[in-house]
Amino acid sequence: MDINALFTDEGLRAFTATVRDQHVRDAQQYGQIADIVRRRLEQTPIEGDRWMAKKLRAWKVSRQLRAMQKASGEAASKAEALYATYVNEVLELPQRRAVAEAKKLERKNGRQAAVGAAVASSLNRTVTALTPQEQVLGAVPQARPAEFVTPDNPWQQWPMAAGGERPTASINDYFQKGEQA
Repeated sequence: MDINALFTDEGLRAFTATVRDQHVRDAQQYGQIADIVRRRLEQTPIEGDRWMAKKLRAWKVSRQLRAMQKASGEAASKAEALYATYVNEVLELPQRRAVAEAKKLERKNGRQAAVGAAVASSLNRTVTALTPQEQVLGAVPQARPAEFVTPDNPWQQWPMAAGGERPTASINDYFQKGEQA
C-alpha cells in the first residue's frame, strides 16, 4: 500500500471502504459462528451436567463470539468515522476558513461603515448647530453672548447650572446666531 495515497480523498476513501467491508464480513461470520456454537453446545451434554448447565455453558462461550462481532461492527463504523473526520478536518478546512474570513471581513466592514455614518452624522449636526443662519457682512462674531459677560462680577461670567437667570441648554447658547464667522 502506498502511504501517500492515504492523504488523498480517493485513496483514503478506498482504504476505509476496504477496511469497513472486511470488518462487516468478519462481524457477520462471528455472528454466524456464535449461533452455531451456541446451538451445538446446547445440544451436547457433558457427564455430570445439571439442569440448565448446557445452556449456561453455551451462553458463556457464544458471548465471547458476540463480543468479537460487536467489536468488528464498531471497527467498521470507526472506519467510516475516519473518512468523515478526514474530510471534515483536512479537506474542507481551507474552504471553511475562507468562508469564516469573508464573514469576519464583512462584519468588520459593516462596523466601520456604521461608525463612519455615526461620525458623519455627528459632524453634520455640529456644523449645522455652529454655522450662523444669517451672515451679516463686516460684523465681528462674539464667542459668548454679551448678556453672559459682566466684567464687574467675574462670578457671573458663565451661566449657573441651577438657579441662574438663564441656564445653558446646549452649546448653541454660547454662540450668537446671525453674525458672520
